[in-house]
Amino acid sequence: MRLSQYPINTVKETPAEAEVTSHQLMLRAGLIRRLAAGIYTWLPLGLRTLRKVERIIREEMDHAGALEVLMPAVQPAELWQESGRWDQYGPELLRLKDRHDRAFVIGPTHEEVITDLARRELKSYRQLPVNFYQIQIKFRDEIRPRFGVMRGREFIMKDAYSFHADEASMAAGYDAMHAAYTRMFTRMGLNFRPVRADTGSIGGSASEEFQVLADSGEDAIAVSDGDDFAANLELAAALPPTQPRPAASAPMATVSTPKTRTIAEVSALLGVPPERCLKTLIVDGDDGGVVALVLRGDHELNAVKAQKLPGIANPLCMATPERVLAATGAEPGSIGPVGLSCRVLADHSALALADFVCGANQRESHLTGVNWVRDLPEAEAADLRNVVNGDPSPSGTGTLTVVRGIEVGHIFQLGRKYSEALKATVLDTAGKPTTLFMGCYGIGVTRVVAAAIEQNHDDKGILWPEPLAPYQVLLITMSPARSEAVRTAGDALYAQLTAAGIEVLYDDRDARPGVKFTDAELLGIPHCVVIGERGLAAGTLEYRHRRTGGNEETPADGILDFLRSRFAPPV
Repeated sequence: MRLSQYPINTVKETPAEAEVTSHQLMLRAGLIRRLAAGIYTWLPLGLRTLRKVERIIREEMDHAGALEVLMPAVQPAELWQESGRWDQYGPELLRLKDRHDRAFVIGPTHEEVITDLARRELKSYRQLPVNFYQIQIKFRDEIRPRFGVMRGREFIMKDAYSFHADEASMAAGYDAMHAAYTRMFTRMGLNFRPVRADTGSIGGSASEEFQVLADSGEDAIAVSDGDDFAANLELAAALPPTQPRPAASAPMATVSTPKTRTIAEVSALLGVPPERCLKTLIVDGDDGGVVALVLRGDHELNAVKAQKLPGIANPLCMATPERVLAATGAEPGSIGPVGLSCRVLADHSALALADFVCGANQRESHLTGVNWVRDLPEAEAADLRNVVNGDPSPSGTGTLTVVRGIEVGHIFQLGRKYSEALKATVLDTAGKPTTLFMGCYGIGVTRVVAAAIEQNHDDKGILWPEPLAPYQVLLITMSPARSEAVRTAGDALYAQLTAAGIEVLYDDRDARPGVKFTDAELLGIPHCVVIGERGLAAGTLEYRHRRTGGNEETPADGILDFLRSRFAPPV
């Protein structure tokens, strides 16, 4: 492509609407343009990268034996009512009616549609296992779309659904998709980790997220330095301390703590580190009562872990101030576990403390020198907190570090959740109906592009991984309007490289060198060849690599082999 014939300009200033780096650079480089909140038009340069992501996905899905289909974006409400998700999914489900007043949805996902297809087409165990996939537009009516295509309302997803006769086959299909996803993201040149994850609203018995590691990532991931263990922070287990609890050595006493409502304020006033203080949170129980959750002051409650515990309302809900006052006799800020009549659960690390500080259940008062058993009953032990750096790995090897990631893929063992609801069965070996087992496997295709930029950029622009770059080579001619020799050489080299199958973006514009090089750094094409009058007279061309930097002179007559030697080998 010739930039002189490309009507879309790069943008020098960072757009005010863009919050994260990928959004800023995608707008500045002319990859996308906003149409409405969370809805974007993909422009030619951005679309080239998007199609490369899709091609790698298709190749690996096909290699894994999956069959491509294309399902409707508009889905009848009856299917969602049949699965039970019509009411469960919430306001993100965009609902509409046609002229006949029939209800439909714009599909945010396609479990219902594919299960309906399966119950119509699959009749016998002999047709199993089978995996159908599609690459298609989805719509989720996010309350606050942000971060450009990272969290848009309209997006492109690869979603796949497998059907099996039994759990063993489902597990094998899941493993096959895990391997396919690993190959995909490796081929894309991304630094990623598969991590254990919560199944969330999709449901099922097991799931893993594929996270692109980036400091700007929304998700916190716990990874071990001793093996390949990695888990979403919501799912990473915090192991109980291995050392026994110390013996009590101080008497319990009530101290005045005026104008202190937070652990930090109490810690500063009493001169006690936060890890020696306990905080007590009152949440709704599933029986209409309340439950007290006790954690160390320096730890954070993990809501996903807590709401899965028996007796706690799911989703987790903090008790109202009125219910807290009724249960404890105090307002938030002075609550503690001593003397509570409600059920008390304590995190393992909280139970390991002796001589600790906690709220006294009296206004602006706290207790010091508190000890389990002596001053209050031993609470029920539970894993209630987020893991932190240095915690032992649940795998038993190494310690954990919390890093940031961007979820680009998610795989699930769904089991029979949807097949039971929609009555999708086949005849088994005995000729009797058996309900299908399912797997579900998604990739946020548009999100992959943004995640690649979040992971690969510098202060000048994008640093594309070679497999995802819109073009392999950027060819720049210096002042072509003033030098016919430069212009002629540029046109000839463009034709030569293109004929050799190399993807070339040709900057033949009559623009200042500074403008061309600034755009080159912004666009992030991996390899750059510069033709100038001086080098042309000497029979040389200038080569620049976007990621490593630096200039290199190379003979013009060997440029094709030179470039091929610089291309990254295919994975």
